[in-house]
Amino acid sequence: MTQATAIDSGFGDVSTTTQANTGWANQLAKEPLVILGGVRTPFVKSYSTLSGVTASQLGVHAVTALLSQLKIEKTAVDEVIFGNVSAPADSANIARVISLLAGVPFDRIAHTVNRNCSSGMESLVGASQAMRDRGSKMIVAGGTESMSNIPLLWNRSATRWFLEMGKMKSFLERANHYLKFRPSFLDPVVAIKLGLTDPSCGLNMGETAELVAQDFHIGREEQDEFALQSHERALAAQARGFFAGEIAPVSAEMNHGKAVNEDVGPRKGQSLASLAKLKPYFRPQDGTVTVGNSCPITDGAVAMAVTSAAHAKAYGVEPLGYIKGYAIAGCDPSRMGLGPVYAIEKLLRQTGMKLEDFELFEINEAFAAQVLGCLAAMNSAEFCKSVFGRSQPIGVIPQEKLNVNGGAIALGHPVGATGGRIVLTLLRALKEQGKKRGIASLCVGGGQGYAVWVEVA
Repeated sequence: MTQATAIDSGFGDVSTTTQANTGWANQLAKEPLVILGGVRTPFVKSYSTLSGVTASQLGVHAVTALLSQLKIEKTAVDEVIFGNVSAPADSANIARVISLLAGVPFDRIAHTVNRNCSSGMESLVGASQAMRDRGSKMIVAGGTESMSNIPLLWNRSATRWFLEMGKMKSFLERANHYLKFRPSFLDPVVAIKLGLTDPSCGLNMGETAELVAQDFHIGREEQDEFALQSHERALAAQARGFFAGEIAPVSAEMNHGKAVNEDVGPRKGQSLASLAKLKPYFRPQDGTVTVGNSCPITDGAVAMAVTSAAHAKAYGVEPLGYIKGYAIAGCDPSRMGLGPVYAIEKLLRQTGMKLEDFELFEINEAFAAQVLGCLAAMNSAEFCKSVFGRSQPIGVIPQEKLNVNGGAIALGHPVGATGGRIVLTLLRALKEQGKKRGIASLCVGGGQGYAVWVEVA
């Protein structure tokens, strides 16, 4: 099937590779990656409560709170690996900046990873590679993002004008150059808008969600119902103190006089009626995706202490859980929201597991349409046959097993951190419910999917 034919059928590019990578990913099933514990900051809508805190400061807060909670000395850390998408200009290798400012000795190495929305998850895989290839024993892995601080940029004409101004030597030269200034120079380039638009297909992330909704006939009401469920579950989790077990509050001293103790996204009193009043944002005339059934842009960070089974006992901490496998898959960028389907199918194929072997699931809620599209695709015989050559669908993920404490529609999605957050939240949910095995997965801008198999003892 050609790409054009595939897109016409609504299933995207089916030329995805079917070769199983049976290397280190499968080795984790025998020698699992041990997560001793994890901590995150509150997740806060961008341009609000945490807008004055930088991405590096958020990361430092998560790392220091983590090490303090686990009573692990900073000198015990061998590496710091952090995910980050919109690299701040003053912290190009932000993992190194976080490591040093958190007090990790300067002779310990650090690097930053960027796989868009799955960067926080990529940091965990990086930890496994650090142990295998470099002999590291204790790695702090995580992710951070301050989407509030993604800058506005000068357009090219303005940039050229300012550069030429810097070359002017005399008053007369500068005066003549001022006459070339145009009001259009003041029109900024919105960097966050650029970052959320895929250059290969020309669509922003919301527009790709509209295509998924169209492909799988997912209506507006269904999306709003899913969004309401996300808020209700997140509020219930807050009420019973679930998230307090993973959040390190931000002090007033750190945040210019304003303490932040919990996620501020979950909305009390949210209703289908209020969601129904919102207009489609990405396709105003005939769309279904709104700001209410999408995740907000968000500030936040997460950090996890990662080691091997051979060294876990040395730290005197009962492990939070284990990573036993992962898969990364590519898909059509215009249907990037279906990335979890591709990654989960690949993970199951590589490991020989079945969907029903897993008790809880986290699929990041970039958009309600995207998550619902993933559920529909996995249960579609036509999709699974044409894309993966499967004789049967991947299977059904019951919504009572999915994002049981709410998701990014309510909590937010700081893109460099979310991959770590959903692993942390899933492990804690499994423990709370007395269950053992789960899958955490995300769609990735640019047309990729990431899936991680986690377990608790």
